[in-house]
Amino acid sequence: MKGIKVVQYGCGNMSKYTMRYVYEKEGEIVGAFDINANIIGKDIGEIMECENKGIIVEDIKNVEERLRSIKPDICIITTMSLMQDVKDAYYVCAKLGINAISTCEEAFYPFNSSPTLTEELDKLAKENNCTLTGSGYQDVAWGNLITTFAGTTQKITKIKGSSSYNVEDYGIALAKAHGAGLSLNDFEKEIAATDNISEEERNDIIQKGEFLPSYMWNANGWMCDKLGLTVISQVQKCIPITYEEDLHSDTLNMDIKAGDAIGMSAVVTTTTKEGITIESECIGKVYAKGVVDRNEWTIYGEPNTTVVVSEPKTVELTCASIVNRIPDVIKADSGFIPTSRMGEIKYII
Repeated sequence: MKGIKVVQYGCGNMSKYTMRYVYEKEGEIVGAFDINANIIGKDIGEIMECENKGIIVEDIKNVEERLRSIKPDICIITTMSLMQDVKDAYYVCAKLGINAISTCEEAFYPFNSSPTLTEELDKLAKENNCTLTGSGYQDVAWGNLITTFAGTTQKITKIKGSSSYNVEDYGIALAKAHGAGLSLNDFEKEIAATDNISEEERNDIIQKGEFLPSYMWNANGWMCDKLGLTVISQVQKCIPITYEEDLHSDTLNMDIKAGDAIGMSAVVTTTTKEGITIESECIGKVYAKGVVDRNEWTIYGEPNTTVVVSEPKTVELTCASIVNRIPDVIKADSGFIPTSRMGEIKYII
């Protein structure tokens, strides 16, 4: 990565790691942007908790003008979880011919949840000869790890996985997207209601860009793309998770009452023409004391294989995946290209 010029778009918790990892891989941070008045004006060294780097966080409202001047090789976007929330960042990069990679979970494989927006971005990126993509922890833990083990299997009938993470680690937008802090009635209205619709209605809101996918919705699409599977149908079910005592959330700045949602379990089931079913669950919640992350997948067939990753450091793994993917993004074809079409992620020495 030596000499690669990187711009950081979004300077919250995740950027502390992505920017440090860029420097440690001999890349160069040439600009940083945020919307938070408490962050704008800070040297990025303060965010990384190290010496000043001479790069000051600027207001995002000036990002297009500054990117024209800076001319980076790639932009790292670490802001929100949905395509609608990161589209402006992708648009400005595609418009200026700047490669971009994001931690946005939907961006991992947005073709099955925001196809119209993704097609627009794909077209613009191709016109301006740059690559847009999404990556993170799921690139390996919910993706390449599983598809690699699939390559050791003679016959697959089902792939079943479950992954848990602490919503406190990722900021308020993600915590709210998981329903943390909602009463069960409000959870049903704001989160679960979108599951209780027909396939025709779901396809309609997907085409309109109004669908709220759980993270495994896009992970299942990525896996099918990587394995060459043809999706027949896909459904999701979001279930609130509660706790028997009041539980404090630093991110939400509140005590979640006993019996209210501290997060949710989202199960996505995909059936394919090839006869393989993928059933994946993501569990995002405010952790009580002693709870740790976990990632477990089983491939059923000949033979059965179970892979367990105990206590994965999901924030650090996400940020390292983003940085290690940078050379792949720069080398990839123009357009919105999922990492399922970039080969296995590689460690950068």
